[in-house]
Amino acid sequence: LQDWLRAYFKGSTNQVPQYFWTHLSPDPAPAGFATVESYFNALIYGGGDPIPGDAFGARWPLDRYSGFESTASFNRFFGDGKTLGYGVAVAGLEVEGQPTQPLRIRYLEPQSPAAQPAAGLQRGDRVISLNGRLASDIIAADDFSVLSPNAVGDRLTLIVRGSSGIDRTVELTAAIYDLTPVQNHKLLVSPRGRLIGYVMVKDMINQASPGLANAFASFRSAGAQELVLDLRYNGGGLVAVANSVASYAAGSRGDGRVFARLLYNEQVSVRNQDSIFSNPAVWSGFGKVYVLVGPRTCSASEQVINGLRGVGVDVVAIGDTTCGKPVGFLPQSDSCGTTYSVVNFESVNARNEGRYFDGFQATCAVPEDLSRPMGDPGDPLVVAAAHHADQLVCPLGTAARKQPLSAPLTPRTRYHGADGAERTGMSAQ
Repeated sequence: LQDWLRAYFKGSTNQVPQYFWTHLSPDPAPAGFATVESYFNALIYGGGDPIPGDAFGARWPLDRYSGFESTASFNRFFGDGKTLGYGVAVAGLEVEGQPTQPLRIRYLEPQSPAAQPAAGLQRGDRVISLNGRLASDIIAADDFSVLSPNAVGDRLTLIVRGSSGIDRTVELTAAIYDLTPVQNHKLLVSPRGRLIGYVMVKDMINQASPGLANAFASFRSAGAQELVLDLRYNGGGLVAVANSVASYAAGSRGDGRVFARLLYNEQVSVRNQDSIFSNPAVWSGFGKVYVLVGPRTCSASEQVINGLRGVGVDVVAIGDTTCGKPVGFLPQSDSCGTTYSVVNFESVNARNEGRYFDGFQATCAVPEDLSRPMGDPGDPLVVAAAHHADQLVCPLGTAARKQPLSAPLTPRTRYHGADGAERTGMSAQ
């Protein structure tokens, strides 16, 4: 396997190198590495080289994106639209390095054990402990692995404190359940009477297609004047599904134009390809789109923002800075039970804009209120979008920013989705 990895990253007599940073990455010999994992890590590009032609002198980042997982898990998610888990996600990023702060539930996957009425869990509940380990210890160690079971039947014991202030114990049993990639589409009315179509897209997987069609059919028939795409917990997925989301939003403004260009390393540039907008709702679409974002908005969901901007759609980002992942994968199985997602390409839009390794900043910087359901008329991110739709400015007290198309490089660590159920990937397959 180590020889196979080396050939994949660096090339061999019979194989052209597939790694995007192959000409800059290390090339250690397999000998001396006791495990495949240690050798994989040794092949990863460490960053720091100038990006050719960058007017601002930016440098390539550390590859914090490449990784691997069991093939069964990969196929379950991207093929079947299912996952193994408990279905509870916490606000770990928000309290990183702050063990004295409360750890709260931020999201429950709708068809998971955590979302069943018998569990009684709610967004905003405070987590006191997980499997007997205090939340403060978990935050201090930045270790949320207890939320990711190894097998069906694993158990998670939570002590939580709800709005009543009373602590209670909840037992969850890990299961394989269907994901709900499109959720909660609805029509809202702004304070000045503008009709807003709201939809949350959680995962860019093929199972999103029926939900997207239903949501945008209702927006079109109702004559929605504004669109709010909730991507705050969307870690990415398939380029084709990101294209579909953006195509529904852009309508005729994008139809037939480039959504994204996927650019591979120079030795396999024959693979470079364009992903083209369509117009699945057969309508004019929206000239302005409000996108709810945060640090878990990653990869293919960021590609939606970049792709829409590339054809002139005004994207107003509400929330917090996105994760910064303008690169993607052609996932490859080693035929021994592991699938590798190694950076194979970068993604740019129709105007050749990309390399947002520092993420997209929010136009209106608005913190989440975990006591509010997502998409509720009182959700601060929705309130800010409605305010902007009415008055074309961010609400008072929020930071208004003009988003550059590429941000200067600063070091960032990888968000693995460990405090919940987000997948951080952009796959061309």
